[in-house]
Amino acid sequence: MAGEISPLEPGLHLVATPIGNARDITLRALDILAAADVLAAEDTRSLRRLMDIHGIELGGRRILPYHDHNGPAMRPRLMAELAAGRSIAYASEAGTPLVADPGFRLAREAVDAGHTLRAAPGPSAVLAALAVSGLPTDRFLFAGFAPAQGGARRAFLADLRNVPATVVLFESPKRVNRLLGELCESWSGQRQAAICRELTKRFEEVQRGSLAELACALAQRSLKGEVVMVIDRDRGAADTAEAGLAAALRAALADAPLRDAVDRVAAETGLPRRQVYQTALTLQRDMGEDGD
Repeated sequence: MAGEISPLEPGLHLVATPIGNARDITLRALDILAAADVLAAEDTRSLRRLMDIHGIELGGRRILPYHDHNGPAMRPRLMAELAAGRSIAYASEAGTPLVADPGFRLAREAVDAGHTLRAAPGPSAVLAALAVSGLPTDRFLFAGFAPAQGGARRAFLADLRNVPATVVLFESPKRVNRLLGELCESWSGQRQAAICRELTKRFEEVQRGSLAELACALAQRSLKGEVVMVIDRDRGAADTAEAGLAAALRAALADAPLRDAVDRVAAETGLPRRQVYQTALTLQRDMGEDGD
């Protein structure tokens, strides 16, 4: 990497790395990897390969492994480096650190100890999948991996069933067909969804349709590679909730000014005041009344 390397602020720097295409790394991420006093990674081989591709030299530094299995033993060493005033670059195996990644405890301890915590944003399988899913992105919930077994898995899916947002899940390619069947049974086969596989890679594939259609299309396939599932909110529940809000506002507007009615309904429903206010304005416009 040509040119003089600028010093890096002491502290923990979270570096997002490509989820597939090595050219998705940001210029700022490359600067941090070149300048950090200490390098740490969920997968040391992946980070070393990425640095080699982009011509970043180790310069006598080691890449320290930090993952689920060695976290308790490695955190004190990394915290000692921070206490000594050094800069640490922590890179995920792929994507953004702390998203389905073991870096949370390290970041939490760094914050608790008063050290600087910075993030160099970049690739994210969650956001990439949302972008290509064709589903609403105004509100979404990333729920990670479903538990692999029994009651915990059923409870996990039941908790998510009525979330008023687009749901994003990670899943092993070996369990995608099983998950689709479970979702058809416990949610609704009519819910719209997208299966996003190998995002940003050579064999990227996105399949869209209802859960039932996707279950049928993938029934005879054995998938490989990283899989992200994006599922639309329950439109029936959303329509019911909107109708309930409208009814509550109509009743409140019958004997109160707009702002008082909005405050009352927002307090009763727990919904964001802005959402309630916008609905109230629409109702007044439809009824041919002037807002205050």
